[in-house]
Amino acid sequence: MLALREPSLGPCFGMKGGAAGGGYSQVVPMEEINLHFTGDFHAITAANNTLTALLENFRFYNRGKPEGIKTVLMKRCLDVNDRVLRKIVTGLDTPSNGIPSETGFVITPASEIMALLCMSEGLEELRQRIDDMLLGFTFAGEPFLTRDLGVTGAITALLKDAIQPNLVQTLEGTPAMIHGGPFANIAHGCNSIMATKTALQYGDYVVTEAGFATDLGAEKFFNIKCRKAGLQPAMSVLVATSQALKLSGGADEKTMMLPNDAALSKGVRNLEKHISILKSFKQKVLVVLNRYHFDTAEEIAWLRNWCLEKEVAFAVNDSFRLGGEGALEMAQAVVDICNEPSQPIQHTYELSDDVETKIRKIVTTIYGGTDVVLYKKAKDMIKKIKALGLEHLPVCMAKTQYSFTHNAAISGLDGDFKIDVDDLVISRGAGFIVAVCGEMVRMPGLPKIPQANFIDVVDGKITGVS
Repeated sequence: MLALREPSLGPCFGMKGGAAGGGYSQVVPMEEINLHFTGDFHAITAANNTLTALLENFRFYNRGKPEGIKTVLMKRCLDVNDRVLRKIVTGLDTPSNGIPSETGFVITPASEIMALLCMSEGLEELRQRIDDMLLGFTFAGEPFLTRDLGVTGAITALLKDAIQPNLVQTLEGTPAMIHGGPFANIAHGCNSIMATKTALQYGDYVVTEAGFATDLGAEKFFNIKCRKAGLQPAMSVLVATSQALKLSGGADEKTMMLPNDAALSKGVRNLEKHISILKSFKQKVLVVLNRYHFDTAEEIAWLRNWCLEKEVAFAVNDSFRLGGEGALEMAQAVVDICNEPSQPIQHTYELSDDVETKIRKIVTTIYGGTDVVLYKKAKDMIKKIKALGLEHLPVCMAKTQYSFTHNAAISGLDGDFKIDVDDLVISRGAGFIVAVCGEMVRMPGLPKIPQANFIDVVDGKITGVS
């Protein structure tokens, strides 16, 4: 069985397209899954924005009182890439419009309600996590939670159906639980615990995923999701493509599909780094090459031999072109590796570590950097985290996916870098602290020519979604 995340409309209409697979390796119905699906994202967006509206309403009627809200932490969300909403001012014009405030939007996959839904194992836990959300601070300096607003039941009601995992299938009839959709660069990047545990009830083998490679997706999967859910994966599959390896080795984006031995041999340094990250969690690793029609037999043989020399299992996946038949080598390798003894996950940090130590251990152990630099806003938030007794929470790094550093222009493979942490966001209901690194934003923007330009409805059928 599969346990996967739901696609977001942001990438679907933006730069990357959908997230239902492709060719003969996809879940269906693809268009519905990539767009509205069962309405989970809409329910999460509605719940988030209803809660912010109720908070602002309380703030409006209790302005100036000690129990009134001085600082609002909660932001609105929208499942669309809209850069102009990153920082906004609300409550303008007349006093009846509310209290003027600097605020902003995050994309729905980065919202705390998305995270806490994915971390909940049932309706009652969902209710408790909503109850525990830190919305702001009062004029008296006290934390203000959802329970103080008295609307936990109403927000839970909006999510009553969204908490249920969704069952679909692949083109060949393999069952797939698709539920929850946090991004892995700006959120924790894993499908819901409920979907994963449901799949484990029904399948001999459960394949799940975590976005944006090992430094982001895998790190959060092991240190946040597996830790909370008590999951012990038997192995990890590290997926690569020849053109991505060549791009990492300095090839030009326009020619990276062409044979280039020099770029390939240099680019495997990136692959080696990701292998070492997975091994830091005591994981058995299978490197899988997603085959494209332009990959040569010589390139594949070179990669296979390289993995052999590194004592790492290797397999080719040609399921885009051939479906399940093209995945047989990979599937057999997975079965063989799963039959070998596994070791418990070795987490990167202890929950008893302070927040700065947790971040530093991620930077040095996972990214390979030398240290972390906390900016004033982050240092001030650490004081609040300590005062609230929340230092025991795991850390979710919001960092660029294009580099091991916080700077997309520097690969970081040489290890000569520090990670800047500009801010810390308390996601008390979700159960972690978000560390915002560098200039990372939690509301993406659209590219110059977005994917939306190619989507249409022709003869009643949606086209251009991929």
